[in-house]
Amino acid sequence: MTDNRASNAAAVGVADSDERAAARHDRAADKSQARSFTIDAARLMRDLHCENVVIFDVQGLSDVTDHIIIASGTSDRQIRSVGQDVEELAEQMGLPKFGYDVDGPTTWLVLDFVDVVVHLFEPATRTHYDLEMMWDDAPRVAWQRG
Repeated sequence: MTDNRASNAAAVGVADSDERAAARHDRAADKSQARSFTIDAARLMRDLHCENVVIFDVQGLSDVTDHIIIASGTSDRQIRSVGQDVEELAEQMGLPKFGYDVDGPTTWLVLDFVDVVVHLFEPATRTHYDLEMMWDDAPRVAWQRG
């Protein structure tokens, strides 16, 4: 693994490995499925009362993933529940989950679907990590209807 790939994975919030890189390579042809999932997941999170849902298109900026979704939940219970619902959506759409991580008090949760990485935060934790600033050079994806 190159240092650049490792630092890029850390910036996205996922653990990099040769297995993950192989999975990313295997999925390279199906970008439309990942984009559809990204938009559907953002809409699902909004419908489940997550706040400030944003999608960054990091293609060309990250060699680890194509899209990053960031959203805020209002409680540990909501964050876990929304995470489970997003996992179920990915399964329904045939998008494999590569990784999952959550802190003890559930102030943050990350789901790794290789082409899409989902971050759910409690608002203060989101402010602390400030991923939006880290990816501010990436285009935001318009996902809201109307």
